[in-house]
Amino acid sequence: MTDLVTPGTAVRLRLRVTGLVQGVGFRPHVHRLATGLGLSGHVGNDTEGVFAEVEGPAPRLDAFLTRLVAEAPGPARIDGLDRMPVAATGEPGFAIVESRGRARSRAHTFVSPDIATCDDCLSELFDPTDRRARYPFINCTNCGPRFTITLRLPYDRPQTTMRGFALCDECADEYHDPADRRFHAQPVACARCGPRLWFEAGDTKVANSDAALAAAQAALARGEIVAVKGLGGYHLACNARADEVVARLRVRKQRVEKPFAVMVRDLDHAASLAELDEAERRLLLSAQRPIVLVRRNPDAPLSALVAPGNPRVGLLLPYTPLHHLLFAPVPGTPPSDVAVPDALVMTSGNLTDEPICFDDADARTRLGPIADAWLVHDRPIHVPCDDSVLQVDPDTGEEFPLRRSRGYAPLPVRLPFAAPPTLAVGGELKNAFCLASGHDAFVSQHIGDMGSLETWSAFERSTRQIAGLYGIDATQVVADAHPGYLTRRWAEAACEARSSSQPVPVVLAEVQHHHAHIASVMAEHGVALEQRVIGVAFDGTGYGDDGTIWGGEILDAGYRHAERVGSLAPVPLPGGDAAVRRPYRVALAHLWAAGIEWTNDLAPVGALGPDERAMLEHQLCRRVGCVPTSSMGRLFDAVSSLLDVCHHARYEAQAAMQLQWAAEAALARPPHAIPPYRFEMVGREMQPAPVLRALIADRRAGVDAGVIAAGFHAAVARAVVDVAVSVRARNGLEMVALSGGVFQNTLLLGLARRQLQAQGFTVLTHRQLPSNDGGLALGQAAVAAARAMAAATGASPATASGGKGEW
Repeated sequence: MTDLVTPGTAVRLRLRVTGLVQGVGFRPHVHRLATGLGLSGHVGNDTEGVFAEVEGPAPRLDAFLTRLVAEAPGPARIDGLDRMPVAATGEPGFAIVESRGRARSRAHTFVSPDIATCDDCLSELFDPTDRRARYPFINCTNCGPRFTITLRLPYDRPQTTMRGFALCDECADEYHDPADRRFHAQPVACARCGPRLWFEAGDTKVANSDAALAAAQAALARGEIVAVKGLGGYHLACNARADEVVARLRVRKQRVEKPFAVMVRDLDHAASLAELDEAERRLLLSAQRPIVLVRRNPDAPLSALVAPGNPRVGLLLPYTPLHHLLFAPVPGTPPSDVAVPDALVMTSGNLTDEPICFDDADARTRLGPIADAWLVHDRPIHVPCDDSVLQVDPDTGEEFPLRRSRGYAPLPVRLPFAAPPTLAVGGELKNAFCLASGHDAFVSQHIGDMGSLETWSAFERSTRQIAGLYGIDATQVVADAHPGYLTRRWAEAACEARSSSQPVPVVLAEVQHHHAHIASVMAEHGVALEQRVIGVAFDGTGYGDDGTIWGGEILDAGYRHAERVGSLAPVPLPGGDAAVRRPYRVALAHLWAAGIEWTNDLAPVGALGPDERAMLEHQLCRRVGCVPTSSMGRLFDAVSSLLDVCHHARYEAQAAMQLQWAAEAALARPPHAIPPYRFEMVGREMQPAPVLRALIADRRAGVDAGVIAAGFHAAVARAVVDVAVSVRARNGLEMVALSGGVFQNTLLLGLARRQLQAQGFTVLTHRQLPSNDGGLALGQAAVAAARAMAAATGASPATASGGKGEW
C-alpha cells in the first residue's frame, strides 16, 4: 500500500479501545494492521486502555476496524470500541507513542492475568543457538508474568517490578521494534540484563543458572524438599513418587491428608497418571495452566500419600520457563549423576491454611522449617497469586472452577447493571474479595481462610493493590450478615475509619450468605436486574435470617431481595465446629432428630469415644451447645458416617467427597438398581428421615455402601426438582440457579441439572467463579449494587467516585 494520504482524500478516526488490551500485544497488533493497510496515525496506552488515531481512505479504515476486532491477539478482550471522526492531518507513517496518564482517576483497562510460556519462547528456550537458550525468565508479548509484577497502570515497564532491570542493547532493540515479538513486552530480559537464578542449601550457594538447576534436580532426587520461587509465590516441591519425602512434607507443612497437586513434565506423563478426556487435555494445555482435578489411573506410579484414598489427582503442567528447565536434563550433566524429575509434588509454599509466601524474607522465615533447599531468583513478586484449581464438568465438558487465581484473576466479571464503587469482602473460608465499579466486578485472586494474621495481611494488601490499580474508592463496603465473621468486623471498622476521614460516609451493607451465592451465579450469567430465579443454595454453613445456621436453602431470589421458600429440615448440631470435624456426631444428631434409635450396629455409634455417647445425648436432649442447622453439607457428612465411609474429617468436605467417590465407583460397575429413596415434603421443609430409615435398612440388608450412596445422591437431586416444581407452581419462575459448595459435587450437579431440564427449567451453574465461598463476594457486590440503585431515586450510581483507590 503506497498511496499518498492527503487531508483532501483521507478520513481520520480517533479510537478508544477498552478491555484487556494492555500487556497482550494489542498496540503491535494495531501497528501491524495499520501499516499493512497503508494507514497513518498513532497508537498508545493510558489508564483508560488504548487510544489511537488512524487516517486513510474510508474503505481501508473499514477493513482496519473489522480486522482490529476479528484478528485481535488471543489473550485480548475488547469490551468497548469508540470512534469519532476528526480532521485529517496528512501526517506520514504510523507510530506507537509514549504511554500517558489521564485526568480521570478510574482506570478502564484491565491487567492481564499471568500467562504460561508460549510455544515460540519454549522453542527458543531449548534452541542452543538462540541467545536466550535456557534462560529461566524468557518471555514475549504473548506470555509471561503480568498481574503478579504490575505496580500500577498503564502497564509499562517502569510500572512493574522489572523497573530495576535495565535493558541491554539487544533487548532494548527488540523492545522498541514494532515488528518484533517482544515489542513492549514489559518483562523482556535476557541473561545479560535480566533476573538471575540460584540454588541454596545450608552454606552452599550455586549462582550459575544451569548449575543451580542441576543442584535442585539432585536435591529432589535425594528426597529433599525444595522451595521454588515461581510466578506468584513459592512452591514446595518434592519427588511425587517417594513415600518418605511426601510423608515428611505432610508433617512439616501440617497437612495431614488433604491432597497435594502434582506437576508433570508434559501431557504424555499426565496421561500416564490419569484418565484424561479431550476437555481435560485442553484445560491442562491452556494458557492459564491451572491445576486440573482428574481421575487417577489405579496403577499410577505416584506415592499413595499424594492424595490418600482419593480416586482423583490434581495435575498441572509447567507454566514458566523455570518449570520447563527443572524437568529437562542440564547439558553437560552426566545422566547417571542426576535423575531428572518427571512428576513433582508442587504445593503452595505455606503452612496449611496460611497464604502463599511471595516475599523473600517472609518465605525464609515461614518456609525455613519446611524446606531443605531453595531454588530462587531476584525478580520481585508484587501480587501473590496461588495456582487456580478447576475440574471439567463431565456432562458439558465446560470448565468448573474450584479455586480462581493465577491465569484468571483479576479479569472482571461483566455485571448486567452498573454498580457504585463497592468493596465486597467475601466470606471466612476460601476468601476472595470483589471490587466493583460500573459494569466491572474485579474478583480477587484466592486469598484463603481468614484465620491467621498472615491471611489478614494478604487480604488487606490485596484490597489496596487492586483498588489502586483501578482507582476504585469504595462508597459502600459489603459483608456477610453473620455478626461473628471477622470479615464483617473488618468491614465495620473500615467503614468507620473511612467515614471519619472524608465528608461522605462510607456505607456498610450486609447480604445474607445464601442470597449472595445465588446472586453470584446470576451475575455470572448476566441475569437482568429485575429477573428472579429459583435459587438452590446448598453448602456447609451460612448465617440465616433467623439466627440459625442455614445450608440447604431454596430461595425465590432476585438481586435486591430473596425469600426463603424451602429448606432442609433443621437438626441440632452438637458442638459446632467439633461436629464438623467428626461426621459421626452429625450422623447421630440426624438420627436423633428423625427418631431413629442409636443401636450398636450403626457405624456412627461404633465411632463414639468413651463417655461420648452420654455427653451427646445430654447435649441433644437439653439442647446444650447445639445450634440448629439446615445444612445440606452436614447431611452429606452424616450419610458418609452412616455408611461407614468417613467418621473423622481431616480437611474440609472430606466426608462428603468420599461419599461421592463411593457413589461414583458403584455407578461405574455393572448396572445396579439404585435405591429409590425420597425426602418427605412437610410444608416447605425437605425431611430426610425417610431417606435415613431406608438407607439404614438397606445397609442392614447388606446392600453395597456405594450403591446406597448413589441412591442418596439421586434422592437429593429428586428433592431439588420436587421443590423447584412446587415453587414454580406458586410463582411461575422457570429459571433455577444452583450454587454453594455442595454443588462442587459434579455427580449431584449433573443429576439435578438433567432432571430440572427434563422438567423444562433453565438451569444456571457456575463457570467463571467457584460455587463455594470463593464466588461469594461477586454476589455480595451485585446485591448491594442493585439495592443502591433502588435507593438512588433517579441518580445514576454508575460513575466512579474520585480518589486514589486506597481500599
